[in-house]
Amino acid sequence: MIWDVHAHLNDPRLAGELEAVLARARAAGVERIVNIGFDGDSSAASVALAEKYDFIYAAVGVHPHDAAGAGPQTWDRLRDLARHPKVLAWGEIGLDYYRDLSPRDIQRRVFTEQIEMADEAGLPIVIHDRDAHGDVLAVVCERPPAHGGVFHSYSGSWEMAREVLRLGFYLSFSGPITYRNARQALEVLAKAPADRLLLETDCPYLPPEPHRGKRNEPAYAALTAAKMAELRNVSLEEISRITTENVYRVFTRLQPGETDAGMDSGIKPE
Repeated sequence: MIWDVHAHLNDPRLAGELEAVLARARAAGVERIVNIGFDGDSSAASVALAEKYDFIYAAVGVHPHDAAGAGPQTWDRLRDLARHPKVLAWGEIGLDYYRDLSPRDIQRRVFTEQIEMADEAGLPIVIHDRDAHGDVLAVVCERPPAHGGVFHSYSGSWEMAREVLRLGFYLSFSGPITYRNARQALEVLAKAPADRLLLETDCPYLPPEPHRGKRNEPAYAALTAAKMAELRNVSLEEISRITTENVYRVFTRLQPGETDAGMDSGIKPE
């Protein structure tokens, strides 16, 4: 079983094709998907998808692109959504200095505020970090989340990875590990401990080879998993086992003994 821990299934590029996209995912061995919110509306849509499909889970939060538009009503809405038993994380949150669609000081403030809200909700966080490695690291060192979290589509150095691993974070890898110029990510993937690795697509973004430049979808997580297995010199079955067990470590609402009302009775690790 493969978990895609970061997807955007409610993206307009998948509109009208979702059933076919999900069928291809299941056929490729991708049996669980975490759909990620980036603002109030997308977070609500993510929860709605999780209610409709037993193999889809949700995360809620405000992306740094949308940080400037978030206010008290947004936070009230997200706090309410975060109570849903199929919401596994608060995210994606963080910093994006590549597009700078929100002022950087507001991005940093909203990032810290959402770590506090995630703590209140008892949830781990999902971090977006693009061209902002130093400031992201500074924020999580100064205000580490109480319930840990995931660096999604990790793109930092091994030196940074050592620090975030020390803080208890997990590292999630996506399609770019299949690219020829992925030297830094490959170094991190080779050196990181197995019990901190996760797998994602970030669909419809970041498709793996040979689909680079096209729309991504959860079925392609199997291609990224195969590359991860090759780089780690283990079987695809072992990568699937490792990353699935790690899902249950970081997303503790899935753990035995935690509340699971409304969740599916999916496969649990042995």
